Amino acid sequence: MSLFAELELPPEAFALADTLAALPDAAIEVERVVAAEDILTPYFWVANVSAEAFEAAAGDDPSIRDVRRLDTFEEATLYRAEWTETIESAVAAFTRVGAVILDAVGQHDRWEVQLRFDDRDQLVEFQTYCADNDVDFRIKRLYEVASAHTGRQYGLTEKQHEALVAAWEAGFFESPAEATLSEIAADLDISQQALSQRMRKGYDGLIASTLVTEHPGDE
Repeated sequence: MSLFAELELPPEAFALADTLAALPDAAIEVERVVAAEDILTPYFWVANVSAEAFEAAAGDDPSIRDVRRLDTFEEATLYRAEWTETIESAVAAFTRVGAVILDAVGQHDRWEVQLRFDDRDQLVEFQTYCADNDVDFRIKRLYEVASAHTGRQYGLTEKQHEALVAAWEAGFFESPAEATLSEIAADLDISQQALSQRMRKGYDGLIASTLVTEHPGDE
């Protein structure tokens, strides 16, 4: 049975530690990670700092390379990059054992990461690798999906589930809406951009899991 873990890591144990140290106000949220030929390519949003400041700091950061700006909005900028191979990092551990990164949010003092492990053996392998390579982390929560009636069944992470339910309970989907995104974001203590991204990714997961049988790119 799959295991889901919520971890807290110091920046130096994950990625972009130098960047986050140079830009303490920055907030980084990984949207997805693509793996091809042993290269991990994260797509991530950067908020609370200018694109120019982030790019200058990231250019000197040894944990990441080939940073490319994809889209710029008022509240955040979307990037694509490559994680470098650093054995003393949790990214290397995730790659080695095959764990799936579901969500990752970085601030100047920590990363909060949600993972899915195929089974307990994979989790033990991850813990062993981290211990052998002095990778620091703390497990905040570890759980299995014991019921089919959960957000996980429909392609949702816990944060996406929380965002969609909060919006529904606040009356955001009523016509006219009874609450704004900014009000809901304030209740959840996150930025409006973060809420918007979680809801958008949640919609994508729900549609993929319930309304279609093939991805548009499938033959």
